[in-house]
Amino acid sequence: MQFSYNTQHLTLRVLTSDHAAGINTFYWENRDFLEPFEPIRPQNFYTKSFQAANLNCEYRAFLKLSHMRYWLFEPENLSVPVGTVCFSNFLRGSFQKCSLGYKLAQSACHKGYMTEALGFLIPVLMNDMKLHRIEAYVQPDNFASIRLLNRLHFAEEGYLRSYAEIMGVWKDHLLFSRIQNEHK
Repeated sequence: MQFSYNTQHLTLRVLTSDHAAGINTFYWENRDFLEPFEPIRPQNFYTKSFQAANLNCEYRAFLKLSHMRYWLFEPENLSVPVGTVCFSNFLRGSFQKCSLGYKLAQSACHKGYMTEALGFLIPVLMNDMKLHRIEAYVQPDNFASIRLLNRLHFAEEGYLRSYAEIMGVWKDHLLFSRIQNEHK
């Protein structure tokens, strides 16, 4: 996996703590839009120092290939991202799988950015990391995310009751998966 890729409309980058100000701006500007889908954040989450520490941890994890977060940028603005894609919870051995997470700035929705970013990154990740399966978990009322996963050839596998604590409430989720080469 590389630290940076360019697609038709985006630059996808793994970031260091030097980019904390831009990441904090992304989260702060999209707070009301993203929080309904997020866990309760610590009090200092919306600070540059928190984001710097988090970016530092994620960068070290990327070097170990144990957690991979790519930030999505419009090429004309490489200081504040428009979204992020994260591959985490890698299981090896007889599983060869990981989990997928993603989020977009409200201003970047309905531009095809996430379809473009994931359409590029998923095959690269599956090939480079020799993965068999990628899983995604989505709240049943997140229709935009469900449409995205369907477009990307993920199959709905099941209903997970009280799966994740979101904003202090245990929420049900749908499980989706994509299997290597199954969609061809």
